[in-house]
Amino acid sequence: MRYLKLVVAIAGLLAGSAVASPANPAIGAEYVTLASPQAPQADGKKIEVIEFFMYHCPACNAIEPELAAWVKKHGDTVHFRRIHLPHGTIDPEAHLFLTLEAMGKEDALHASVMQAWHVDHHRLKDDADNLDWALKNGLDKAKFQDAYNSFGVTTKLRNLTRLANNYAVNSTPTLVIDGRYQTNPSMVETSNRGLPRDDLARASMQVVDALVAKAASEKK
Repeated sequence: MRYLKLVVAIAGLLAGSAVASPANPAIGAEYVTLASPQAPQADGKKIEVIEFFMYHCPACNAIEPELAAWVKKHGDTVHFRRIHLPHGTIDPEAHLFLTLEAMGKEDALHASVMQAWHVDHHRLKDDADNLDWALKNGLDKAKFQDAYNSFGVTTKLRNLTRLANNYAVNSTPTLVIDGRYQTNPSMVETSNRGLPRDDLARASMQVVDALVAKAASEKK
């Protein structure tokens, strides 16, 4: 009898493992639910998806092509936005991100910043580096500096750590769906042993697909 129970238990575990996958993610495996859900900024017709990232993060750079294609494909149904995870209250990377966001240039120049870090190996490590990069990428010096030093940008910079804590984010890239569900490539890789490294970005977006569908169905 004890042997039979053991066989049944093992079979149950195997069955659960077979069901869980990037296309059919399991809570506690490919994703978690936030203990304190956050109100989405999207209107009721779209599902909000947030990427917490850092410009210098290799994993963020690795997922970027797949993520960008996914956002383009789902623009009609998803409200996508980025939040730069800070290194404290004084972080040149996050400061640059918030400045571009304030200028309405973040989407247009995101790929250029990533290239500076990961292709050109140009570390934007301080205010002077950020200004130099901005000028080389065609931004007006006065407008950039006005935005960079503005009350709105500096206030957001000071509040970024608290914002990240609200979403329980401590690593990048992390994706939050509808203010409730959180996933990241590390969770997907850990939960799907044997997944080829080259397939990790695609698998991560499969999890996001499933969570967006889940969030949408729960709003009906």
